[in-house]
Amino acid sequence: MERPPMSKYNYDRLSGQDTSFLLWETPNLHMHVASTQIFEVGTMANEAGGIDFASFKRFTASVLHRIPRYRQKLKWIPVEERPVWFDDSAFDIDYHIRHTSLPKPGSEDQLKKLSARIMAQQLDRNRPLWEIWVVEGLDRDRFAIISKIHHAMIDGSSGVDISQILMRTDRDQSIPEPPEYLPRPEPTDRELFTDAMSLRLRGPLRALRGFQEFRKETDNLRDEITLRTRAVRAAMASQSSNASETPINGELGPHRVFDWWNVSLEDVKAIRRSLDCTVNDVVLAVVTGAFREYLTHRRMRTDELDFRIQAPVSVRSEDEKGKLGNRVSGWLVRLPLDESDPREQIARINETTRELKDTHQAMGAEIILGLMDMMPNALVSMGAQAAAGTMNSIVTNVPGPQFPLFVLGAEMQGMYPQVPLLANVGLGIALISYNGRVCWGFNADLGLVPDLPVFVGMIESAFEKLAEAADVKLSPPDVRAIS
Repeated sequence: MERPPMSKYNYDRLSGQDTSFLLWETPNLHMHVASTQIFEVGTMANEAGGIDFASFKRFTASVLHRIPRYRQKLKWIPVEERPVWFDDSAFDIDYHIRHTSLPKPGSEDQLKKLSARIMAQQLDRNRPLWEIWVVEGLDRDRFAIISKIHHAMIDGSSGVDISQILMRTDRDQSIPEPPEYLPRPEPTDRELFTDAMSLRLRGPLRALRGFQEFRKETDNLRDEITLRTRAVRAAMASQSSNASETPINGELGPHRVFDWWNVSLEDVKAIRRSLDCTVNDVVLAVVTGAFREYLTHRRMRTDELDFRIQAPVSVRSEDEKGKLGNRVSGWLVRLPLDESDPREQIARINETTRELKDTHQAMGAEIILGLMDMMPNALVSMGAQAAAGTMNSIVTNVPGPQFPLFVLGAEMQGMYPQVPLLANVGLGIALISYNGRVCWGFNADLGLVPDLPVFVGMIESAFEKLAEAADVKLSPPDVRAIS
C-alpha cells in the first residue's frame, strides 16, 4: 500500500498544566485517573463460560484511530526538559489491554482490592500512558473493566466524552475494520531542541499577538483586566494559609484502598429542589456530614477545624469536548464541619460557593495554571509542595450520560471513578452520574485511612440525614447496582 505524504516529523507539545502532572509524581504518588466499570456478561460470554476477551481487544483496536493519543508516548526536549507526545512506532495493544479473573464466585470486595492494587502501580513512561483490564469471574453473571490513564492525557470532563467513543448506546456487536496505523516520524533530540529555541524566540511576538486578540474580543479592556486581577488575588489568597492537620493528611505510602457507593440521581435532585440549592451543594453537604462524623470517630474535635476540599472545575468549552488534555481549574472550599444541622450545612456551603463564583476564584486559578507554560520545571514542582498543605481532601463531581452504555452488546451497570491523591492528601472522592444513578468512588491511602468502609458508611448515613432534613423519601435501591 502506498503511504500518504507525511511531514518530516510530528509531535504535540504538552501544556504546562499537563506537564505538572508528570512532575508531581513520586514513587508513592501516581497521577493517573481510573474507573471500575461493572457489566452484565450477556453477549460477551464465550463458549467456555468466560469473557470473549479476544473480541473486546479487537473492538478496542478498531476505535483507537479516533483517539490518537492512545498510541503516543512521551519524549523530553533536551535542556528545556519539557515533554512532547509522538507516535509510538512499536505500539503493542497486547501490553495495554490485559485479562485477569477473580476466583469464582468473585465478590465486589475482591474487585475493589484488585482495583486498588492496579491504582497503586505506576504507568510505564516508556509506553503510551494507559491500561485497560478486563476482569471476569464477578458474581451474578457480571464482569468488570478497569481503565487507567495518566492525568497528563485527560481530565474528568473530557473522559466522559471518550468513554462514549469506547462504548456504544445500543447492543450493536459489530467490529469495524480499523484503518492501517501509520505512525508519523519521531523527532530527533536536535529537532526538538531547535524547535524549542525557535518557539522561545518567538515568545514575545506571540504574547503581543495574543494581547491584541484579547483586546479585540473584549468590550471593556479596563474592566476585564480588573476582573482578572481580582480573580488572581482571590485564588492566591485561598492558597495563602494551610488547612488544619487531620489524620487523613500526611505522607503517602505505597498502598491504596478503594471503595464505592451509589444512589438515585432523582433522590439527589429532589433534595436539591427541596432545599433550593445545587446538586454540587448536596454532594458537599453529604461529604461535610461524613467527614464531621469520621474525624470525630478518629478522636478529633471538629468545632474549630479549618477543613478544605479541592473541587476541580472544568473550563473546557463545548468545541473542546472529546479532546485529550486538561482544561480544568478548581476551587478551595471550606466545609462547615462545626455545624451539625444538615440544613445549616447546605446554607453555609451555598453561601461559600456563591462567594467563590462572585470572586471568580476558578478563573484566577486557571490564569495561574496557565503561567506554568513559562515556568521552569523546578518551580512547577515547588508549587505542588507549597499547595500540599492548603487542602484536606479532593471532591470531584462529573455529570455523565443519562442513558445506558454498552460494550459489544453487554450493558454497563455502574461506573466508579478513582481520582488520584495529591501530596499530603490521603482520601479523594470522585462522583459521576450514569443512567439515573450517582456513582461514588473513594480512593485512599491505606496507611492514612485504614478503615475506608467506615467512612463510606458515614457517607450513606449523611445522605439519609440530609434527605430527612429535606423531607425527601428515598427510592428503594436499584438491585442491579447494589454493592
